[in-house]
Amino acid sequence: MAYLVVRIKGTVNIPHWAQTTLDGLNLDKRFRATIVPESPEYLGMLRRVKEVVAWTKADTGIVKELLEKRGRKAGYKPITKSDIPKEYRSIDELASAIAENKVAISKIEGLKPWFALNPPRGGFKRKTKTQYAQDGVLGEDGELAEMVKRML
Repeated sequence: MAYLVVRIKGTVNIPHWAQTTLDGLNLDKRFRATIVPESPEYLGMLRRVKEVVAWTKADTGIVKELLEKRGRKAGYKPITKSDIPKEYRSIDELASAIAENKVAISKIEGLKPWFALNPPRGGFKRKTKTQYAQDGVLGEDGELAEMVKRML
């Protein structure tokens, strides 16, 4: 599996060490999302910036939706069939490979390693300043996939 990571907080008053970690995750602005492989290194990075981002396990459906609606290539143009690497026949195959950790989105040539999202339609249903365990949206969030669908 892979992690779907969304930056919830903006760029003001973020410590230097947290900004460096966020740059490593390709999350330089608010409401940017990325998909990172499930590994101890990435989990450590996520836990280090848990006051700024929310993450959950990424399933093939949400990855496919992100690639179709918000995937971008150089020049900020939408992804077309010709932009998909040759070893994958369709966006479905690419999405399942990303979700199953077979390929990292940052290693795919020509694609942006992040997705620009809107604020969620209907607003946030929980607090944006507290962790998921304390009725917030930050940290490891079990309900992040539904929120991302409202942000597309």
